[in-house]
Amino acid sequence: MSDSAIWTRNGITDTRLVRSFAYVNGKWVGGDHTATLPVTNPADGRALGDVASLSADQAHAAVDAAEAAFQMWSLTLPQDRSVLLRRWFDLMIEHREDLARIMVLEQGKPLSEARGEISYAASFVEYYAEEAKRPNIEGVTSHLPDAEVELWLEPVGVAALITPWNFPAAMLTRKAAAAMAAGCTVVAHPSSETPYSALALAELAERAGIPAGVFNVVTGRAATVVEPWTQDARVRVLSFTGSTNIGQLLYRQCAGTVKKLVLELGGHAPVIVFKNADLETAVTESIKAKFATSGQDCLGANRIYVERPVYDAFCRRFVEQTQKLTLGRGMDDPDIGPLMNENAVRKQEEHVSDALTHGATLACGGQRDDLGPLFYQPTVLIDVPDDAAIMRDETFGPVAAIAPFDTEEEVVARANGTEYGLIAYLHCHDPRRIYRMTRALQFGMVAVNRTKVTGAPIPFGGVKQSGLGREGARRGMEEFMEIKYVCRDWA
Repeated sequence: MSDSAIWTRNGITDTRLVRSFAYVNGKWVGGDHTATLPVTNPADGRALGDVASLSADQAHAAVDAAEAAFQMWSLTLPQDRSVLLRRWFDLMIEHREDLARIMVLEQGKPLSEARGEISYAASFVEYYAEEAKRPNIEGVTSHLPDAEVELWLEPVGVAALITPWNFPAAMLTRKAAAAMAAGCTVVAHPSSETPYSALALAELAERAGIPAGVFNVVTGRAATVVEPWTQDARVRVLSFTGSTNIGQLLYRQCAGTVKKLVLELGGHAPVIVFKNADLETAVTESIKAKFATSGQDCLGANRIYVERPVYDAFCRRFVEQTQKLTLGRGMDDPDIGPLMNENAVRKQEEHVSDALTHGATLACGGQRDDLGPLFYQPTVLIDVPDDAAIMRDETFGPVAAIAPFDTEEEVVARANGTEYGLIAYLHCHDPRRIYRMTRALQFGMVAVNRTKVTGAPIPFGGVKQSGLGREGARRGMEEFMEIKYVCRDWA
């Protein structure tokens, strides 16, 4: 359970948002035999509380509830689903500060970033509240005499959603709002490291009047909760955000029931800076791309390639701006907060050590900070060779790797030389080169002369081993729908 004093001491005014039980079929449910999982604050390692750890049988019971609710929810008029989603959005905005502070305590991100994430999370609910009203029957010119042809979009059924710890609110609403707008019911499993944000959203969904069984949040160990869902034929679509390795495992587990899959997996984003780019903009935007969410972002810049004529100037300015970044506890609203766990910090250490062994130069940072064991200093490595691990593997932390390049053809080959393909960042002012590069880069998204590109109206997703399908936009809702073809003769 949780101590309400912890939350009120940190400025949370509505402590009913802090829930320790799972939310299944409109009820708050404890784990079998009162099983729980501890949740700690990554900034200081102190306990925040314990949340219910549900069993495999209870995970199946959540699917029972979602399946029972599906018939009613799928037949609810789209405009009525829209009204309920809109109420959910309004409550999220009303309680944005409390939601942000809950997130800071369990995830560690700076308070301003947490506030931004709540607004971002709410935007998906608002967007899909509108989209819920828009799927239409599509008429098709018949290829047969005397036949009428139609295509219907129908909700696929129960949707299982597995969400990560780095964006515990936005990744849930991006999936759940789309699924619910489409007419699906949801069983969601939040990361065991950040369950309170999802449970707070469940509390607000209940207040919004979303019917029992439509939105279920099942806390517990992922292997216990999720594996039964992958084997359950009643779960018709599974949406997951997380590592490529876990995505591959879920892909295999879902094969037996041939589910629809939406997978948003790892990234290994390159930043490419040409000599004719606006250097100040390129540096500032590259800092954003690297260090947002303390570097714990699938969109985070992992490899920064700079054309040789401006390489030294870029590195100098990048290091200067990095050294100005503040490191601290999320409630103090620094630029960089703690990393999520010991494994995350150890990975930074391993990547830095390996890069130095391969001949890279440490320009700043490169060690844990005295603030605490999960604080790692913003770090810049320059002259990093392609055979260093950091140039091949996702870092997921505040370590920037910079290397020079000489030709367009060379940098395209180096940028594309990865199994990942989520996003690439390009800084260039030559329109023909921008066109060539955006066509040549093998990534699902390309940001040109800017960093922020995401939002509810855009189809978010990658290619290659960065995932399947898209989230956001109308396409994000269609991932939770099937096309039914109707060929009709009125005679």
